[in-house]
Amino acid sequence: MGSKLKITILAILAVTCVALYMTVGANGNWEYVLPRRGIKVLAIVLTGSAIAFSTVIFQTITNNRILTPSIIGLDSLYVLIQTFLIFTFGSLSVFMINQHLNFLISISVMVLFSFLLFKLLFQREGKNIYLLLLVGIVFGTFFSSFTTFMQVLIDPNEFLSIQNRMFASFNNVNTDLLGISIILVVLILVYIYRFLKYLDVLSLGREHAINLGVQYDYVIKHYLIIIAILVSIATALVGPITFLGLLVVNVAHEFMKVHQHKFLIASSILISIIALIGGQLIVERVFTFSTTLSVIINFIGGTYFLYLLLKESKKW
Repeated sequence: MGSKLKITILAILAVTCVALYMTVGANGNWEYVLPRRGIKVLAIVLTGSAIAFSTVIFQTITNNRILTPSIIGLDSLYVLIQTFLIFTFGSLSVFMINQHLNFLISISVMVLFSFLLFKLLFQREGKNIYLLLLVGIVFGTFFSSFTTFMQVLIDPNEFLSIQNRMFASFNNVNTDLLGISIILVVLILVYIYRFLKYLDVLSLGREHAINLGVQYDYVIKHYLIIIAILVSIATALVGPITFLGLLVVNVAHEFMKVHQHKFLIASSILISIIALIGGQLIVERVFTFSTTLSVIINFIGGTYFLYLLLKESKKW
């Protein structure tokens, strides 16, 4: 089966999932149902695309399929930022009420963290991948521990505001940020278009990429900025979904069986949309909101992550 045919199949499945989600249980109330479900679908497509795209890039520049931006602590950093703002200024402060300001602060801090991580790791020779994983886990643990410390001291009423931002939810999409998020994603796609041609070469490794004429440090810096922005956009819209990128990108690799990034990116995005919209449909119609989609995805993704670790350990 050719790659283009596989992409077509995934596209048909994605459209089918969207159609089912938009129509199942509507009972003729189209004027009420379609706008509300349409906003959810738009947020899901945007979130899934941002996470899948950023994960493909991250795994390529690290040359490792068991790493995602979430693992190096970006999701934990986002929760820490929100907790710190509420702990310091309160849930009624301008930093929390003004969603655009909150969004800007989150993106700025995450981009700065990515720059520092780059300075610390990617300019060193040697086992950058293993050091990246180790430092990422350390930072993620530190962020989570510091967040928990502040949450213990915080007012219980204020803690409720933090809880809404700790877990991904497509039922309460931040519509105020949907418009600016779409604009940012479009600008990012336009900006990164000239760097996409380097992905296939970067997958060969740092030395080969440099020998083939790629300005490695320059390109990696821009990719890290894009990753931080995309992850922060997705997280600010619906909340952190730690293992979604790991799951969909690895499924795309297994399904496509190719190394060309134009196919991997497209298939990862489509699989992400299928998983999120199909999963949300199951959560709403089968589980009747008794659980959340993020819990299911993180459980499956976490299990798959352990499988990948055990699989890779047998090769060493």
